[in-house]
Amino acid sequence: MDRVIQKKKWTVKKITTIAFISAIVLLIAMSFYFSSGKSKLNVNTERLTVSEVKKASFREFIPVNGIVLPFTTIYLDAIEGGRVEEKYVEDGAMLKKGDPILKLSNTDLELSLANQETQVFNLLTQMQISRNAATQNTIMKLNQGTDVDNAFKEAERVYKINKRLFEQQAISEQEFKQSENNYTYAVQKRKLTDKILLQDSVSTSQELGQAKESYKRTEEALKIMRKKVEDLIVRSPMDGQLTSLDAEIGQSKNKGERLGQIDLVSGFKVRVEIDEHYISRIFTGLMGEFTFSGKDYKLVIHKVFSQVKNGKFQVDMKFEGEVPKDIRRGQTLQIRLALSDETQALLLAKGGFYQQTGGNWVFKLNDNGTLAYRVDVQLGRQNPEYYEVLSGLKVGDKVVTSGYDNYENTQELVLKTEK
Repeated sequence: MDRVIQKKKWTVKKITTIAFISAIVLLIAMSFYFSSGKSKLNVNTERLTVSEVKKASFREFIPVNGIVLPFTTIYLDAIEGGRVEEKYVEDGAMLKKGDPILKLSNTDLELSLANQETQVFNLLTQMQISRNAATQNTIMKLNQGTDVDNAFKEAERVYKINKRLFEQQAISEQEFKQSENNYTYAVQKRKLTDKILLQDSVSTSQELGQAKESYKRTEEALKIMRKKVEDLIVRSPMDGQLTSLDAEIGQSKNKGERLGQIDLVSGFKVRVEIDEHYISRIFTGLMGEFTFSGKDYKLVIHKVFSQVKNGKFQVDMKFEGEVPKDIRRGQTLQIRLALSDETQALLLAKGGFYQQTGGNWVFKLNDNGTLAYRVDVQLGRQNPEYYEVLSGLKVGDKVVTSGYDNYENTQELVLKTEK
């Protein structure tokens, strides 16, 4: 009799198929789990820095270094070149205006001065000779004019007498005509003599004027040459301190070469270098602070130099209010330069996390502090201590602010404490 064979529910083929499908589903689930950002990492809390978000006064500022300089500096340049013959003072000397600093020698310049003096002396001598000759010539012409005038008067007297006698027929016409001709000649000669004297006076005056002008120009040239020789002695242009003198005896200095500088000691300024990134935000009137001997002092920008060199530009700051008593030229000050006014803001302490996240996300702790998870944030302004939080966090939130070097692909940090 036939026996009914029951069909097996779990065949090897079926079990293999189910196991294969389950493995695929498991792989898909695991892939989805890791790709969905739920990867976790156990982290020792002692290796982390946790900061609390708070609301407080915030001012955006940048740390910069400034060098203390005198408010006014005069540079000493060689007006004339020469060899250093003598030094009267050394670096650091306090000087009054006109005090000698050093002496240069210049043989060519001194020889030119001697030649110029000789030229002026010769010109003066020649002018005196010409003046004497003109005077003698004028005297001679005046004597001639006197003779002519005397002859004119005599001819006029004779003519008038003979005219009256001729009218009375006491003398002949021939004798009268002769006296008349003599008188006419005397009149013409007198006019000519007056004209000659006038021209001589004008000519003499012009020659003397030209000689004086030539002498004046030569004398001015001599004064300039003497000034050049006097400039071989370098003198202080103002009261101050000689803070640099680059000259040694026997050393040759060219015209216009820098010899040193004098500082006006009545006040100081601070020369600050700032990264060119901030050039559009820097202007006169911005305030800065620095701490000196445990006390805070204020500075204000009064001049901005727009030229950028090696990625930096410079500003000059002056003291606002009290000036530190013991401050000295050349000292370096660490200044906090404010870029904004003080306001109330949500603040997060600065830390190494920013290098990995760019301020776009942070690890925020849960309420019991056992887990830190990613949250998106938006950070704004900053100073050396804090970031301004614009969104993503609230007061009291705790954030991991230490570096995220090993956490970039991690979604959650499981916080463990070593026992």
